[in-house]
Amino acid sequence: MRRWRGLEATPGDLGRTVVTIGMYDGVHRGHQKLIGAAVARARAMRRPCLLVTFDPHPAEVVRPGSHPAILTSMDRKAELVADLGVEAMCVLPFTPEFMRLAPETFTHSVLVERLHAAQVVVGENFTYGHRAAGTVDTLRAEGRRFGFAVEGIPLAGVTNGDDSAEDAPADDDAADGGVTISSTYIRACVAAGDMVSAARALGRAHRVDGVVVRGHRRGRELGYPTANVETPPFTAIPADGVYAGHLVTRDSEGASRDRLPAAVSVGTNPTFQGSRRTVEAYVLDYEGDLYGEHVGVEFARRLRPMTAFPDVDALLAAMAQDVVDTRKALGLPT
Repeated sequence: MRRWRGLEATPGDLGRTVVTIGMYDGVHRGHQKLIGAAVARARAMRRPCLLVTFDPHPAEVVRPGSHPAILTSMDRKAELVADLGVEAMCVLPFTPEFMRLAPETFTHSVLVERLHAAQVVVGENFTYGHRAAGTVDTLRAEGRRFGFAVEGIPLAGVTNGDDSAEDAPADDDAADGGVTISSTYIRACVAAGDMVSAARALGRAHRVDGVVVRGHRRGRELGYPTANVETPPFTAIPADGVYAGHLVTRDSEGASRDRLPAAVSVGTNPTFQGSRRTVEAYVLDYEGDLYGEHVGVEFARRLRPMTAFPDVDALLAAMAQDVVDTRKALGLPT
């Protein structure tokens, strides 16, 4: 997939495109249906499907200090949308100047002059431009003026837990058994440690990306060496506790490679009076050095809350049980 940052870096040979626009944080089930519709239109028209997203999150620019927790890093987002058939991704820096663009200026300078839109596919609740003054209806009117079509994808219900249902989404939301699937809803699930509900809405396990760094090496001394994963600012890290999950290694391009079962600890290591919150993965049946590696940590299920144990022996007994419980949760032989 071709990927660039900023309009000025747009390839000169792009040609006419089918464009879909949004933050797409999480690339959840609703997003997947919307992107799927854009990809289908692009293939029918024999044009590339181009996804436009933003960095930083617009909320931080509109209301400084309100940056939400981020469900997917930009690299992970690119990987996920490429898997859905997107052929190009443009990341637009969301600046105060960009925020103040009038809707018609956004349409002409972004969609027409730079991205050469032949069709735009967005959710029916899509808004754009200064103070979100632009809507799907105004975009349709501008499309008639500038020569591109616009399709607004409606929100439709899905059956809770049924990933094969007719679950067409809007840009940010889809109904899931009476609950609205949205990035905000998934962030709340993650913050509560409810990884099963988060996975149901995402269509896969929630994952955080980061770099393996050196910690206090207590795990190694106790017989459970862990990969201490340092995550970027604003990463949506689950509630403190121990989780069954996987550690995913990544290649030099950031693409996912090996997926290894792991027991994952999130918290401050209260048994040792820690103060810094960390994400540490004990990879089952693994021998090797992961220091410096870029990895992802997937969270399948919360096993227990974080606990301060009275002594090291009690901690070791709990860690041994965590490994057993992880194997069971992941369907591995014990």
